[in-house]
Amino acid sequence: MSTNDAPEAREPRSDAAGRHLPVLRQRCVDLLAPALQEPGAVLVDCTLGMGGHTEAVLEQIPTARVVGIDRDPEAIRLASERLARFGDRFTPVRAVYDEIGDVVSGLGLDGVQGVLMDLGVSSLQIDETDRGFSYASDAPLDMRMDQSTGATAADVLNTYDVRELTRILRDYGEERFAQRIAEGVVRLRAEEPWERSARLVDLVRACVPAATRKNAGNPAKRTFQALRIEVNGELEVLERAVPAAVEALAVDGRIVVESYHSLEDRVVKRELARGAVSSAPAGLPVEPETHRPYLTLLTRGAEEADPDEVAQNPRSASVRLRAAQRVRPTPDHLRRPEAGEKHR
Repeated sequence: MSTNDAPEAREPRSDAAGRHLPVLRQRCVDLLAPALQEPGAVLVDCTLGMGGHTEAVLEQIPTARVVGIDRDPEAIRLASERLARFGDRFTPVRAVYDEIGDVVSGLGLDGVQGVLMDLGVSSLQIDETDRGFSYASDAPLDMRMDQSTGATAADVLNTYDVRELTRILRDYGEERFAQRIAEGVVRLRAEEPWERSARLVDLVRACVPAATRKNAGNPAKRTFQALRIEVNGELEVLERAVPAAVEALAVDGRIVVESYHSLEDRVVKRELARGAVSSAPAGLPVEPETHRPYLTLLTRGAEEADPDEVAQNPRSASVRLRAAQRVRPTPDHLRRPEAGEKHR
């Protein structure tokens, strides 16, 4: 997910492969592999990014095909260059990942054998300093995963009132000093519109008491997370995407999701747990067939990266991985119309 097409072509593997180290790469492959052993088995990589996870699947599972979804045209370009050697085993699709049902049906598939979601901001977006995702570099306050559409972070800062800004900083950034920061944003924009990230970092630093910052990293981290989520509608998309992904799975198919903050993980945990428990009313002597679980959880709680991986790849420090397998079609009374029209 990233910027507009670059003016010159870059060597694919030294670019995409060299700039991105996938989080829990081998664990994701190992969880998905049992569902991808039949010839023609299809994995949908809902968050293609620079293609690191997809490359690992295509290298290690010769029976698998991968459909890679991303809303960012630059990610599609870089990943397509990186994965060109796999020919028609890889199909890129520019879309938002809650459109997985439309993508799958549009390719003439009744269901897929695997779904992977690696949530949050991609390495590509963080590393492209002109995107404004990182609080470590001064840049225009954009933060759009697809720069061709939608409001920017600057638009949010320049138009939302104190109440709206406080809400998104509190709800999406879990920021204790949300109101103080929101009031500062509105006060300073009266002097000069918000345009650059360094000015915002300075404001947040001034609003967050020094005593609360010890060992907590850059105090702007939560504000930047909140703005990014708001600009891209990330939680709303995720709320639609997880049930849609489950509905896209054929029986025995597997879904693996990597989350990076509690808001994402909460959504994933709830949706997978919903399918892994009986929906029968308590106290029934016999569980009706239509109320049996339609998912089996493949992880005990959320898995984390081990110390060796965190040392090698610091971006893995906050990952929470959950996985599940579809064991039967979703019962009619539990299916959500917006999650897809076909039974799997």
